[in-house]
Amino acid sequence: MWTLDAGAGVPLWRPAAPDPAFVLAFSARRGGTSAPPFDTLNLGRSTADAAAAVAENRRRLLGALGLDPARLATAGQVHGAAVVAVRGPGHHHACDALVTRAPGVPLAVSTADCMPLLYTAPGAVAAAHAGWRGTASGMPVAALAALCDAAGVPPARVRVAIGPCIRPCCYEVGPEVAGRFPAAAVRDAEGSLRLDLAVAARLQLLEAGVPEDAIEDTGACTSCEPFWYFSHRRDAGATGRHWGVAALLA
Repeated sequence: MWTLDAGAGVPLWRPAAPDPAFVLAFSARRGGTSAPPFDTLNLGRSTADAAAAVAENRRRLLGALGLDPARLATAGQVHGAAVVAVRGPGHHHACDALVTRAPGVPLAVSTADCMPLLYTAPGAVAAAHAGWRGTASGMPVAALAALCDAAGVPPARVRVAIGPCIRPCCYEVGPEVAGRFPAAAVRDAEGSLRLDLAVAARLQLLEAGVPEDAIEDTGACTSCEPFWYFSHRRDAGATGRHWGVAALLA
């Protein structure tokens, strides 16, 4: 189970029963310094927000997690299924997921409706960004395979967390998108097709061998809750970005 510590200076989703070997978190939009429409904890440098505000927001978030901003690793996010193994800090352009066995290296993926996924296995972590294109291309299992390879373990020893993302209550798609997903991940709401990214990811992970009870979901919809979350679709692109963060401590 994951919980949102809503009363914290920097509110974050964290595991209710954290494993001391890992730091895992999903950010919300509160607790930062950015002005509207990026208010307040915008972590995305790809936005039109002031660079100084984004840098301070990142510092605050990583500080709240006890992580060193100088060791941060980020993904360029091109809506694909490429995973990069990293040993230290840096920005990796042509990928949507990162995996590491290096302790103290925070992996961060950026979202504002797309689905963030955090993975843990003995001795390794991964973080993935998956919108509908990445999910349809198999990003959930690509990141799983990379983590299993890095840790030398089977999928049965992996845990996965699904963070805040747009949910089927708000995610209307056309038939050309819906047709790329299994029927269980698509709902017909009075003639409107609604995509459930979390269900699509869960189906892929279960088929790949991750135990059902090892997949946890915050259940939060970014589009439904403007107080807590940025949403690219709801805000017509004029919005900030959240992070999913994973780091190995030991």
